[in-house]
Amino acid sequence: MCIARFVTYLEIMLSTMVGDTNMIQDSVVQRLLCRVKKEESHINQFSPSIYMAPRILRDMSPSSFNPQVVSIGPLHREDEKVQAFEVRKTSYLIDLMRRAKSPQEEILKLCVEKVYTSMEKIKGCYVWTKGCYVWTKAYGDIEIADMMIMDACFILELLFKFSIEDEKVFEEGMVQLRTIVDDLILLENQIPFFILDEIFQCTILKFNPNASLLELTYIFLKGTNIFTEDINMDNISLNNTHHILSLLHQCYKPLDNFTQGDLPKSTIPSVVNLDRAGVNFKPNKDPTWLMGMEVELYMFPCFFGSLISKPTLRIPVLKIYDSTEIVLRNLIAYEQSGRTHSYVTSYAYSMDMLVDTQEDVAKLVDLGVLVNGLGSNDEVANIINSICKGAVLEDFFYGEQWVKLSKYCDAYLAKNIANMKRTYFSSPWNIIALVAGVILFAVTVVQTIFTIKSA
Repeated sequence: MCIARFVTYLEIMLSTMVGDTNMIQDSVVQRLLCRVKKEESHINQFSPSIYMAPRILRDMSPSSFNPQVVSIGPLHREDEKVQAFEVRKTSYLIDLMRRAKSPQEEILKLCVEKVYTSMEKIKGCYVWTKGCYVWTKAYGDIEIADMMIMDACFILELLFKFSIEDEKVFEEGMVQLRTIVDDLILLENQIPFFILDEIFQCTILKFNPNASLLELTYIFLKGTNIFTEDINMDNISLNNTHHILSLLHQCYKPLDNFTQGDLPKSTIPSVVNLDRAGVNFKPNKDPTWLMGMEVELYMFPCFFGSLISKPTLRIPVLKIYDSTEIVLRNLIAYEQSGRTHSYVTSYAYSMDMLVDTQEDVAKLVDLGVLVNGLGSNDEVANIINSICKGAVLEDFFYGEQWVKLSKYCDAYLAKNIANMKRTYFSSPWNIIALVAGVILFAVTVVQTIFTIKSA
């Protein structure tokens, strides 16, 4: 009897435990499904374009991603070093309102309406994780609206001052002005471009109906160009422009559809070694792509078929100044999102293959295909060698050129080894003669030394 009761009790306990376990499992499943659906709904609705740079890239050079003077957008709003300039933004807002020659309250009210209409879209431009936006603090809609309008008006007035060469823009001082320009192209220091366009229509277009936001931005971005050839705006699509950095990235995009390929299987020799192998270096002025590289191989007929002349590698003339590293690192970080092709990463990877030491930098400078504004060739080499460390390169746009160069280098090396074997080691007598010559030279040196000492 006791055994029967115990068995019954045990069965009840087990059934209860199984029921509780099933409930717990169902609860976990529902929680996970809820998180997945919430994330999917956000991903489907928005496509974030403003975010913190990947840590692996950021840690290589934190100063290349942190604004030094002015904060734009929410990600660095609380940084201590940018607080002093917040007051200066107001003066830019006042100047812009004065140009509009309309009641300030009317203009600001229109700006606020535009921003509030797009509030969810604005929030969606910033990375979403763990159910919240990755901002330094939780901002309310009022704070976000104030931030977007103030930052947009500051940027627009700055762009306009640049376009008309207003002397007031230089009141900031040349050093600080250069830093402000750098700050405005940082990946983490952006506001959505559509907001910039909305505020542009509410302000600048009111007093200058023929103005173009694209042209104003182009004039500004020319000062950030890292090559000697002018940036090209013919390939710009405002519909695909997420922010100012995104627009700059489009300036380095090829006009034609360049074929992308795999990374070269063999390592390309450095500039110095290529020069020793007879490769010429010349500036490239490709009208279809500012960062285009080209390998020119000329075939000359001869009695034995054809003869390949020494090739010429044409590369764009890169200007290395204090801001060059900032531009490259932020463009590369932007490409890591997968939103666009890795044009800049491909270029940086190619330069990293060509430059190993300061001797390579010196050779490029001497040949007129690199401008060293830093003074130290070693510093330039370090920047080039570290610029794309940690970056993932999914598509490479110089594959065809590197294959040509690699084939030439392999043939050049093989030909020289063959010539050496044919000249010095074609027969035992040649080997004996070479060894005898070396011994004779050594004996002569020794005799000369003893003669000098005895004298």
